[in-house]
Amino acid sequence: MRLLPMIAALAMSAAPLAAQECGGAFTEFKDKLAQEAVSRGHAPDTVKRFFDGVRQDGSVIEADRRQGVFQMPFVEFARRLISAHRLNKGRQMAQRHDAVFDRIERDYGISRGVLLAFWAFETDYGAVQGDYNTANALVTLAHDCRRPELFRPQVFAALDLFARGEFDPDTTTGAWAGEIGMVQMLPEDILEHGTDADGDGRVSLKTSAPDALVSGAKMLSALGWRPGEPWLQEVELPQDMDWSQTGLRTVKPASDWAAMGVAPRHGQIAGDLEASVLVPQGRGGPAFLAYPNFRVYFEWNKSFVYVMTAAYFANRLEGAPVFDAGNPAPGLSSARMKDLQRKLAARGYDVGGIDGILGAGTRAAVQDVQQELGLPADAWPTAELLNRL
Repeated sequence: MRLLPMIAALAMSAAPLAAQECGGAFTEFKDKLAQEAVSRGHAPDTVKRFFDGVRQDGSVIEADRRQGVFQMPFVEFARRLISAHRLNKGRQMAQRHDAVFDRIERDYGISRGVLLAFWAFETDYGAVQGDYNTANALVTLAHDCRRPELFRPQVFAALDLFARGEFDPDTTTGAWAGEIGMVQMLPEDILEHGTDADGDGRVSLKTSAPDALVSGAKMLSALGWRPGEPWLQEVELPQDMDWSQTGLRTVKPASDWAAMGVAPRHGQIAGDLEASVLVPQGRGGPAFLAYPNFRVYFEWNKSFVYVMTAAYFANRLEGAPVFDAGNPAPGLSSARMKDLQRKLAARGYDVGGIDGILGAGTRAAVQDVQQELGLPADAWPTAELLNRL
């Protein structure tokens, strides 16, 4: 499920120029990787044993191109991912691993619902961890020229794990994008944040829930999670709401939003924290206050609809009511969304690619154009907007 976690932490740093190479004959590419690994200080025999069995995996490329689920609007996506089974199972897991979650809350200040939601969405609480050969997946994606700068460092991180006896290139499996274990962590993440939480002397993210959960918490903490603070809260908005103020680009103290008439559906607004008002399906749909911790979710997954759903599900697991879906205006089909993106790009907006996905760039462009055309600027693209363009 994760798209590209830890993008900010991947090696956009002082990697050698060779690290930007991609494409060409796969065997030659693999040989160059091996040469670079030796130049980095790995023993030639270790490098040979790691790369010998690596093969290109076309199904990984197919999976990378096939992410249409993220084109769904929030309400539909949330209803698809949040089931009674996942809610009930989450509550059972919270009880079963109560001591682990107590430890996470004590050491990292991360509420249990946050890790439970990731655990549910990534692997159905460990039941579906992926059966792609991880070494093959990482080298295949490094060879592919779409995002080599993201995946190539993960190949060398996997090699580091192999040299430590913690990765087997022949048998280690996981998701198509190279993530491993119950909460799906990439090799660099495992190197930096992998934790032996059950005390057996090994970091076992595939078989040990304590190891996986505490490792995930340590990673979230390193990404900037603010201990003990909320992340997302459902709210009701005033009828005279200035829709141009919605979205992650606008940040105000939560107390200012409250003074404007933004009211919580449950609980209290954290008035001393900065927050943004989010309306993922425009002024007719559900509304939320997003606090600073909400932005940390984007270091785990770059998809807005996934982040919204994971953050909301964390609240549901901790007793929040079902959101008020409202009556949002119909959205655009994938084909029409691409048409909209082309029109926005022609106006000079950076929409992040013509992919049919309502991401941050497209939302911002839609909101700007809505203001320009005198439409309610809620960043929700509709047929009316497309027709006006």
